[in-house]
Amino acid sequence: MLSVDISIWVKVAIVCFAFLGIILFIMGIQRIWRRRIVAGSLEGLVGLLLFAVAALMVVISINLYTYDRLTHESKVAEISFQESGPQHFKTLLKLKNKTENLDLRGDDWQIDARVLKWRGMAVLLGFDTLYRLDRLSGRYRDIEQERTAPRTVYSLSEGKGLDLWLMAKKYKRWIPWVDALYGSATYMPMVDGASYTVFVSFTGLLARPNNDIALKAVSEWR
Repeated sequence: MLSVDISIWVKVAIVCFAFLGIILFIMGIQRIWRRRIVAGSLEGLVGLLLFAVAALMVVISINLYTYDRLTHESKVAEISFQESGPQHFKTLLKLKNKTENLDLRGDDWQIDARVLKWRGMAVLLGFDTLYRLDRLSGRYRDIEQERTAPRTVYSLSEGKGLDLWLMAKKYKRWIPWVDALYGSATYMPMVDGASYTVFVSFTGLLARPNNDIALKAVSEWR
């Protein structure tokens, strides 16, 4: 998440913009009521603009807080498998704040994330690189199976507020403090009894075997 100091400053800015916006809008209405149309209209418009800026900051902040701070390599998930049929695995996924039991089909598992890096003024203000796990899926090594066999894909994030990722991607030229935003993925073989740990670093996601079964599966991976 964003640091505590930044969080406080963002909240203060939102409150200030919203408060000034409401005050100016009310003053504008009063001036119009006194038949000072031009001055009242300008004050009212400025008030609405400030209030709109506050509202925009709120929806962006809501989405931003679905991301986690990345200051060094960090453990983000553990995943283990029990085979329940050919290319079918019961999957236990442990995240920071929840544990899920899922079914994955295929030969490998894949986890995806979104990474957002800042520069310039955003860095000076204390914004760290952010990441958010995006999805977990099964994948087939055979291309034809990948096209035709049953697919299993699970979302690992909740879309809240204005989608900052899509906004930064679409309007990157107008948001100079966004340095880079990219997707990162890692995948490993699924075998009965295998267990892995997923980490995220500044270069993206990586997975490491947790036990001898996973180590053997990786060493024999083709």
